[in-house]
Amino acid sequence: MLTYIPATERYHAQPVAWLSSFHLFSFAEYYDPKNMHFGPLRVFNDDTVAPNAGFPQHPHHEMEIVSIVLEGEITHEDTMGNKTTIKAGEVQRMTAGTGLAHSEYNRTDKPLRFYQLWFIPNMKSLSPSYEQKDIDFLDSKNELIPLVSGQKVLEDVVYINSNSTIYWSNLRAEKEIEFKTFPIRNTFIYLKEGSIFVNGTEMGPGDQVRSTDEHVIHIRAERDAQFILIDLPAAEANY
Repeated sequence: MLTYIPATERYHAQPVAWLSSFHLFSFAEYYDPKNMHFGPLRVFNDDTVAPNAGFPQHPHHEMEIVSIVLEGEITHEDTMGNKTTIKAGEVQRMTAGTGLAHSEYNRTDKPLRFYQLWFIPNMKSLSPSYEQKDIDFLDSKNELIPLVSGQKVLEDVVYINSNSTIYWSNLRAEKEIEFKTFPIRNTFIYLKEGSIFVNGTEMGPGDQVRSTDEHVIHIRAERDAQFILIDLPAAEANY
């Protein structure tokens, strides 16, 4: 079964002048008991941060936090001692585990756009940890590029403590991709730009689909497209 959710149903938050955020799941002041998570995927925020602004230090615990930078760069500092810059085409993962705090700023004169995703981890009380890689996914063509995975059969990706994998694709018009899955797995797709058909359902920018009980996900680009595909366990997350 494939559930289509149009861009207009995303929750748009602008709690401060420098932040524009689309929440795909319940987050902060947005609460919908029917939209709390999809498997272990708990948060998916599509964030744009104005120049010379950002998030001051704030705490996290018992969550796998992934940031995927699309435009601009993030200046990151945390209580583990990391001081890094995450640029467009790079991916960061933090295991919050027993607890950490971090800050995220756009120190440049250009807007920052990034996706931040939170996953409920496979186990609790993990030691906080950090990983960052330049995967150069923004220039890929007509394939699914794995960015983050807890499935150890994949190499050269950022590791996550979840039996999930995040893929990115730049799919040219009229090109097609098939993603083989299983009824015990879920698939989540979020379209950044362009137009695609997913198992016959048309998607535009900001649209998402959540797929369950499928064997194959067939994706065809109507126009040049960029999208995220996440392969997830279908089992309920263990809170």
